[in-house]
Amino acid sequence: MTEIFGDFEDNLPPSQEYLRIQFSPSSVPLKQRWRNNGLSANFMADFLLSFLPTGNCEMDITNHKEEIQGTICYVANELLENAMKFTDEASPYPISLTLYLLSDRLVFISTNSVSTQSKKKLQDFIYHLLTSDPNQLYTEQLEKSALDENNFSAGLGILTMMNDYSATIGWKLETLLDHPESDTVMTMVQLSL
Repeated sequence: MTEIFGDFEDNLPPSQEYLRIQFSPSSVPLKQRWRNNGLSANFMADFLLSFLPTGNCEMDITNHKEEIQGTICYVANELLENAMKFTDEASPYPISLTLYLLSDRLVFISTNSVSTQSKKKLQDFIYHLLTSDPNQLYTEQLEKSALDENNFSAGLGILTMMNDYSATIGWKLETLLDHPESDTVMTMVQLSL
């Protein structure tokens, strides 16, 4: 069974410029790999910047290089953290993050597997997000974080992407036929160039 929520585009235009990093959930404990998320996000940003035009082009990034790099780092890091935090460690499927450079946008797709119980929580979060005002929800989550520093404010990274970076976000959930107690979650974040 496949479910699509939000702005998930199943058929992206072809792109020769993309970068994928992939992690096996069983090779190294995810908590140990957590430290490498920032390093992986920085690598993706540095690598992609070499493909963006500079100089006398229609889309000259010279004056916005640090801003673009910071945005890529933030989004990549958040997606990696979420994928690792919520992955079904019993699943044999890898966690991956792919970054596509299209003519008009950057597209990030994170993929991980989740247990049936985690899937239900994700569906509830997505429904709440898609039926609420993102600005109001963002403010509520910030207030929750300020009141209790030990409180993890669910979805704050996703809300930050939407509110601060004007990202469009979508999800694709698929039941794994050969591992029916898990589902694959693909989270797509799109940023206009």
